Amino acid sequence: MKSAVIVFPGSNCDRDMAVALERVSGKKPHMAFHKDTDLPEVDVIAVPGGFSYGDYLRCGAMAAHSPIMRVVKERAARGVRVMGICNGFQILTEAGLLPGALIRNKTLKYICKTVDLRVESTNSAFTGKYGAGQIIRIPVGHGEGNFVADAATLDRLEGEGRVAFRYVTAAGAVDAEGNPNGASRNIAGIFNETRTVLGMMPHPERAFDPLHGNTDGRAFFDSLLETLS
Repeated sequence: MKSAVIVFPGSNCDRDMAVALERVSGKKPHMAFHKDTDLPEVDVIAVPGGFSYGDYLRCGAMAAHSPIMRVVKERAARGVRVMGICNGFQILTEAGLLPGALIRNKTLKYICKTVDLRVESTNSAFTGKYGAGQIIRIPVGHGEGNFVADAATLDRLEGEGRVAFRYVTAAGAVDAEGNPNGASRNIAGIFNETRTVLGMMPHPERAFDPLHGNTDGRAFFDSLLETLS
């Protein structure tokens, strides 16, 4: 499995993502800078978390128009798997690769903790090693993770099975208690129409190694390896 990690001014999870991808695949990812205008042939592109361009204007708004994102959009159109984590999710929505938007957390405060997620779909290269309905614990770290979309878009995501992960309580309840940021319908991650593009706010690369105290994110990367190798 060959991979690339996009690096923007302000990215702070690019190395974490690169380490996880290398550990699972045995191959160093190509690190692509925001000004690059091309990428080698790869199987998966990661748009990592951080504060691209200082989160000016809106989170991800400037990064979405960087030269490298033109290439990412072209590759996504060809079916190359693209994942956006945290700020990467924000960038993918701003670039039009995913619907909806990420706005300020309902509390208007930055959230940094481990949350409970329910795996809503295993029919993708990103989630195939999880069990349907499995509850996993994955860290979050964001101030603008509140996923919003109009009712028709939310209904379409639900009806087409394009909700990847949902915030829940430890007991699996989908309610306000288990929703850390106010996201519509407790949505933590979504797919595009072909399930080849994923955006999610929680960080699976931060729950990869036993030294993290939690390896629930490992299956995310194992899923990619099994599908793309």
